[in-house]
Amino acid sequence: MQSKSAIQVFAVALVLVCIYQLSFTWVTQSVEQDAKDWSNGDAVAEQQYLDSMATEPVYNILVKQYTYKECKDREINLGLDLKGGMNVTLEVSVIEVIKSMANNSTDPAFTLAIDSAIAMQRHSDEDFVTLFGEAFQSMNPSGQLAAIFSTRENQEKIPFNATNEEVLEVIAEEANDAIDRSFEILSARIDKFGVSQPRIQKLETSGRILVELPGVKEPARVRNLLQGTAKLEFWETYENREIYSYLTQVNLKLKRILNYDNLETDPAQEDTTSIVKGVVNPDDSLDPIAADPIPAVDDSDTLATSTNLLLDLISGDTSGGSDTALGSQSYTQSLQDNPLFTFLQPAIFQDEETGKYFPGDGPVIGYVAIKDTSRINDYFSMEQIMSIFPKSFRWKWEAKPYDDEGKFIRLLAIKVSDREGKAPLEGDVIVDAYQDYGQFSNQPEIVMVMNPEGTKTWKRLTAENIGKAVAIVLDDRVYSFPTVNSEIPNGRSNISGAFTIKEAKDIANILKAGKLPAPARIVEEEVVGPSLGQEAIDDGLESFLLALLVVLVYMVFYYNKAGLVANVALLANIFFIMGVLASLGAVLTLPGIAGIVLTIGMSIDANVLIFERIREEIRGGKGMGLAITDGYKNAYTSIIDANVTTLLVALILYYFGSGPIKGFATTLIIGILTSLFSAIFITRLIFISFLKRKKNISFSNKLTENAFTNLNIQFLSKRKLFYGISAIILLGGLVSLFTKGLNYGVDFTGGRTYVVRFEEPMNTQKVRSALSVSFESAPEVKTYGESNQLKVTTKYLIEDNSTQSDQKVRDKLEEGLSGFSTFEVMKSQKVGPTIADDIKRGAIWSTIVGLLMVFLYILIRFRKWQFGLGALAALFHDVLIVLSSFSIFYGLMPFSMEMDQAFIAALLTVIGYSINDTVVVFDRIREYLGLYPKRDTAEVMNMAINSTLSRTFNTSVSTFAVLLVIFIFGGEVIRGFSFALLLGIVVGTYSSICIATPVALDTFKKLNAKK
Repeated sequence: MQSKSAIQVFAVALVLVCIYQLSFTWVTQSVEQDAKDWSNGDAVAEQQYLDSMATEPVYNILVKQYTYKECKDREINLGLDLKGGMNVTLEVSVIEVIKSMANNSTDPAFTLAIDSAIAMQRHSDEDFVTLFGEAFQSMNPSGQLAAIFSTRENQEKIPFNATNEEVLEVIAEEANDAIDRSFEILSARIDKFGVSQPRIQKLETSGRILVELPGVKEPARVRNLLQGTAKLEFWETYENREIYSYLTQVNLKLKRILNYDNLETDPAQEDTTSIVKGVVNPDDSLDPIAADPIPAVDDSDTLATSTNLLLDLISGDTSGGSDTALGSQSYTQSLQDNPLFTFLQPAIFQDEETGKYFPGDGPVIGYVAIKDTSRINDYFSMEQIMSIFPKSFRWKWEAKPYDDEGKFIRLLAIKVSDREGKAPLEGDVIVDAYQDYGQFSNQPEIVMVMNPEGTKTWKRLTAENIGKAVAIVLDDRVYSFPTVNSEIPNGRSNISGAFTIKEAKDIANILKAGKLPAPARIVEEEVVGPSLGQEAIDDGLESFLLALLVVLVYMVFYYNKAGLVANVALLANIFFIMGVLASLGAVLTLPGIAGIVLTIGMSIDANVLIFERIREEIRGGKGMGLAITDGYKNAYTSIIDANVTTLLVALILYYFGSGPIKGFATTLIIGILTSLFSAIFITRLIFISFLKRKKNISFSNKLTENAFTNLNIQFLSKRKLFYGISAIILLGGLVSLFTKGLNYGVDFTGGRTYVVRFEEPMNTQKVRSALSVSFESAPEVKTYGESNQLKVTTKYLIEDNSTQSDQKVRDKLEEGLSGFSTFEVMKSQKVGPTIADDIKRGAIWSTIVGLLMVFLYILIRFRKWQFGLGALAALFHDVLIVLSSFSIFYGLMPFSMEMDQAFIAALLTVIGYSINDTVVVFDRIREYLGLYPKRDTAEVMNMAINSTLSRTFNTSVSTFAVLLVIFIFGGEVIRGFSFALLLGIVVGTYSSICIATPVALDTFKKLNAKK
């Protein structure tokens, strides 16, 4: 092994990297366990503890310290099916972008082209702009799009003499820009949900955006926030000195409301004149804060005391007991004395000469630790507290943290002058915004341009607020509050601040968006309850451990001491998979766990191939060292070919798949690569170490030593029998496919499904009848696992694109089930008709491309089309049998046998496994044809099949056993998936011997006969 040192270095480096990546998961689990212990079962207290730890260092690796939040962001991501939460695919309506650009034209050619493009989109992969252009050209060959789109707003981009191609280019650019702006807005919004590891990405399909929110518990709120258009507002503000005097009154009132003060006087009648005396003069001129905010305190400014306390918090000095999680005495005293100022540091500054404190300029009234913002919200939401402030006062938070460490955020005072509480100016007046550089400072700034109506209002607003700030608010968060230096008459303004170029561009995009340029509608959605997620983890872990145990025991039983070596490689492989998943930030889902478990079953294939070759060399009389060397060398070709074909299928799954399929493909790809390294190199290093130390190595025991040796089963002479058996099965399956059909899931048909758990067993017929009334048609109702758990599928309102439709359907579901025992909706899924068509097309293409790629690889690798044809025939055989089996058995099995994305993943995995088995046989045939060129082709092929039976048996049995464990213990969610794989293992093993090789032989014979 010439590169032994390099492999050892790489192995050590890989182990260290995996330990580093997985260590973040261990640290977060430790912190979360501390939170559970501290809260003593109180969920609210547990979350408060974790919130308080968010910015605290919890992991020190000497060169860097990581906070709990940073560790949380780096831990292994759990998918929604394991953690619970919400997965949403939104589609930005390009149709509305086009209509808006055309100023909602009523031109008949335009409206007909829109309607035609909508119809064409259901059966096409082209983007909507292209389809619109084709439809318009088809219906009006001499028509000019410029006549429709060259409006006053577009005239700079679309002149009246522009060609149709030029107009379509501008429309496409605006549509893509609208999608980008929608993405920016949605990215900003999901930060509000307070979930760890949120994920948002633009999908390959134009206009679609995927949002994953693990752990979110308010799906209705999420839908409203994601589908609502962006709310951009311009507000007048109060100066800090105008509001500062009221904060002391708020602090005193809170003491009484929270029972921190035992004063007997009525708070409503208490004279607060002495309390606020000297803070601000009647003429609003700035005066030092000299009065005692709380009369009981002599000569010391309690506000200064609380300020110092919070300054300690900012600097990280908690010696004064300011750590709320510790509940120290000084913190408790501070809270009792200053319930407001313990959490809100007033925006004040200290005069160096006098030591007095003064209110700061601008609308910022205070600084609050991010973890304490909910407490301030609660305080300021009290009617008694808001009654202290002027009626026109409102508070809003800044959009991003104020300090570099991201711990504190600023609170601003907003002035409401409109009786209805509306902002003086809203975002629909913005026609353009972009990032630029300051004329004098050369620093990044934002330029925004308003329409005529906005220009007029902006002129008045700036004239009335010279010297004051105007707050620019998006989705209720303040992004900027520039001070007005002079009246702005032309509607063109520059916003300067401490922006980076990226921040300026992002905010410009948000300002330009204002309200979303087009509605973003949910076209696919999945909601999983946390309890169902925990059950999935438990089921997945059980199946994982049992499957692992089965494989470990079997390898030791069959290969003796060498089996222990294989087990070391197998455990290392699992460790590497988890480490790579963590380092890539990949999401671990239940199908992903199934992929890992399947990798366990399939990863032993490389060891089996190597060990069988070594046993052959030993039986041939070679010494142990030479037998091991030659065994590895002779097995490489089969191992590489088998794994490359499986890898091709996994890559196709990843490219075409989404959601569970992509999760399965990710772990399968990682598993294939790491299992190759583990099986080939780690085991080799161990064997070399054994040989150097002259340790005994055994590859069998008395029971398995001569297993499958000297076999001469005449498989090929019985090929007509095999053809007949397969023909009968396929004929029966085709009859079922054309008569009974397949049970298509909502992935392919569109609709909504709900998994509902009741307190007691339910009658599906009664539930169906009850829901038929509320849904106005009979839904599909099936038992899902236990008899008290049902799966309800309906197409009610699936064509309704309004934002209220999801809640309407949920209300109808609950209305229909209200007459039964207490129930809980454990999981829900929605797939719109358009995305269902796309999923169906993707499934068909992934299967076709998978078959084609495998055929081409075998054709190139074996250089004989006969091998490729034989493999392709076997694959078609396997696909048709698995498909027809799901047609024959659906409705007869006590578990779901739907055609959905998971089924397609199973089907392609069957293709990968089948071709893996076939390639091993073909590799041995190619080898034997070279060794015995003068022998009859059928005889050589038969010898090759018999010589690989040991490998075929061991791999198939171990993989089947693993899948059987998944099927029994893996949970209802993947039972249909694992059944398809079980069926595929049996059919794939059969076809590699009884179909692929016979077809290759018959084509060889026909070719020779012609010659």
